[in-house]
Amino acid sequence: MSDAPLRILIVDDEAPARRRLRELLDDCASALPLVVVGEAASGREAMELLGSTPSDLVLSDIHMPDMDGIELARHLLKLPVPPVLIFTTAYHEHAIAAFEVHAVDYLMKPVRVQRLLAALQKVPRLRPLTGTRLDRLPAAARRFLSVTERSRVVLVPIEDVIYLKAELKYITIRTAEREYLLEESLTKLEEEFGERFVRVHRNCLVAREAIRGFERHVSSEGDAHWEVLLRDVAEALPVSRRQQYIVREIGRGDDA
Repeated sequence: MSDAPLRILIVDDEAPARRRLRELLDDCASALPLVVVGEAASGREAMELLGSTPSDLVLSDIHMPDMDGIELARHLLKLPVPPVLIFTTAYHEHAIAAFEVHAVDYLMKPVRVQRLLAALQKVPRLRPLTGTRLDRLPAAARRFLSVTERSRVVLVPIEDVIYLKAELKYITIRTAEREYLLEESLTKLEEEFGERFVRVHRNCLVAREAIRGFERHVSSEGDAHWEVLLRDVAEALPVSRRQQYIVREIGRGDDA
């Protein structure tokens, strides 16, 4: 290990757990150089801190409100230099079998100093988790989408998203305030958030709660089509012929 201290961020929604980790890290400091660069009570707070405070290692709880540890791991990959992540968890042994199968490092609570020191000594040989490995872990749908803007990671709450539209290799995220560009698959987003969004076109998912109605249009050639009317934004989105059943399903239109 180099002489530079290992920069560590502690993430846990329980203050006693963060305090215990600090105390254990103090005990480890005599065996290897390290510094705690900060603490966060949620994954969202951790991402905000990491925007201005680089870290080599994130010690993160898994179960946390707002954003859990597995979702945090996904957003960490968007950072210019992603840190290594080691989970701390009180999960029962059978619940973390997937972690062992896919070589995801974790510390069982209550964390023991010898086990923590062994994990810290491995950090220089570890690499950040990949998206593929994270896909194999048990996880709930994300609460945020993360986009990179000017080397910063911006978190967009899913509840603020009006629609997701595929355009070339990007997804346009539309909120009431603005647009963001995301590099993900629309199909995978539909699989993850299918209960919240409905597909209105092969290239567009609309939040069900953002739909205020449908409007039927007839072109000068006599072709009829439906458009989705949205809350909070003036634009309307076309409904493809294949997806016209949603006009009846959602029950907002006057006609089928």
